[in-house]
Amino acid sequence: MLVHQSELLQNNTVVVQGRAGVLLIDAGITGGEMACLANDLSELGQPVVAGFSTHPDWDHVLWHAGLGEGPRYGTARCAADMRDLRSKADWKARAAEGLPPEIAEEIPLDVYGLIAGLPAGTTHIPWDGPKVRIIEHPAHSPGHAALLIEERGVLVAGDMLSDVFVPMLDNLNSTNDPIEEYLTGLQLLENVADNANVVIPGHGSVGEADELRTRIELDRAYVQALRDGGVSSDPRIGPSAKPGWEWVSDIHAGQVQQFAKKKEQDNE
Repeated sequence: MLVHQSELLQNNTVVVQGRAGVLLIDAGITGGEMACLANDLSELGQPVVAGFSTHPDWDHVLWHAGLGEGPRYGTARCAADMRDLRSKADWKARAAEGLPPEIAEEIPLDVYGLIAGLPAGTTHIPWDGPKVRIIEHPAHSPGHAALLIEERGVLVAGDMLSDVFVPMLDNLNSTNDPIEEYLTGLQLLENVADNANVVIPGHGSVGEADELRTRIELDRAYVQALRDGGVSSDPRIGPSAKPGWEWVSDIHAGQVQQFAKKKEQDNE
């Protein structure tokens, strides 16, 4: 297994080596980064035979022509979200709206979001390599899934269990409960923690088994504080935030405001 980390947001792309080539999980961000990765894999004689997007956020559904035309899998919900976006005449403009302006021109959008949805209930990625278990859950966004590479003991967590980002909850609407959904997702990850020696978050540093447990508890405490209206002492925000990541406090402040307002409305 190999991990490539993007510079801007510390996105982790995971390369799992199989018999005939590699499985590429969350391919990367900029065209230059993905082209470099494609060249490195070509030099290793490791073609990309399949891809997987852990969820439908913009930075997890990108691709590059140099990575080939193998199937790009995701959950059925993830694929449906992308189909809905691409069905709109102005889908490229909509996708571009969410891109960081400093790298927007470097991000290829032509094959953005072309995800093949796996049937509901699919437990493993269909490919000729190590067994990769799919752990679909409702946390963070619709169609989110973590992956457990079983014989390697590696948990690819998607946009959870980061050492630089606090939990980022799904947008509130009239039918969801993002806090309970996030707690459900954390529980499902905790259920497989005994089988994992390494955790790879969507953003940030790779952690070992003891760090995995610590991150689960840290994320749970943060979400519970949002739910209960308490003050979070999370080290990823405030003066203890990693240098260069102080802006995560703005994400936190927005979430506090959003869920405090919902709590007020529920009590009316």
